[in-house]
Amino acid sequence: MRSKSEEIRKRIAKRKQKRERNDKLASTPPRLGNVEEMYGLNGISSFEGGNGEEVHPLFQKEAFLFKILASVCLFLLTAILFRNHSTTFTPIRTAVEKTMSDDFQFATVSDWYEKKFGKPLALLPPFSVDKNKQGKQIVEQQYAVPAAGRILEKFEKNGQGVMIETGKGAPVSAMKEGIITFAGVKAGYGKTVIIQHSDKTDSWYGNLDEIKVKLYDFIGKGKEVGTVAGSAGLDKTKGEYYFAIKKGDNFIDPIQVIRFE
Repeated sequence: MRSKSEEIRKRIAKRKQKRERNDKLASTPPRLGNVEEMYGLNGISSFEGGNGEEVHPLFQKEAFLFKILASVCLFLLTAILFRNHSTTFTPIRTAVEKTMSDDFQFATVSDWYEKKFGKPLALLPPFSVDKNKQGKQIVEQQYAVPAAGRILEKFEKNGQGVMIETGKGAPVSAMKEGIITFAGVKAGYGKTVIIQHSDKTDSWYGNLDEIKVKLYDFIGKGKEVGTVAGSAGLDKTKGEYYFAIKKGDNFIDPIQVIRFE
């Protein structure tokens, strides 16, 4: 009987020791090495700055200072160039002014990126081109009529664009997909929208009653840019709008690529 009671006491003592060991392990925080081994982080190293002798691998002090110095020198040279009115530097000044005044070709960059990498940048809109057709068929399918109507003023009269008569308030559509580079009042044209296209052309839509797009919006071919303003004639149901196509510094006769009537 006595031996049986001693055996029970031994069992109780062993259970007590085991419970104490478990409680001690649960209350002890895990070592960092154990956590790294658990999640496979023991192969990852971190950069710790020293006493000023070590340089972060992503930051090269010499290269950064050189870029700042080069930028300052370029700025000073440009300032001196424009302060000096010598005729010797006239071609250089003209080239710099033209570079600074040219619009950035958003549409061209977007089109190039899509052709090069297959998927456009998130900040740049996609472009699609029909590559199954050739020659004149591409020209006919590539451009949409902004608003059909009668030609009031031909390209030969002003050398820039045409005036089209149509219904007052009629929607004016983009001839091709592109990016809005101007949306507002333009001297001599009234409310105007200018769209930049991937083929480095700009289309102008002037004498609008209402503008339906915003600056730097992407617009698809045939999508509405605005509405036609009323005509100055006696018929108040009529309207007229201005349309032009610009390639570089020169305007192109729109009738060569689009039939309005």
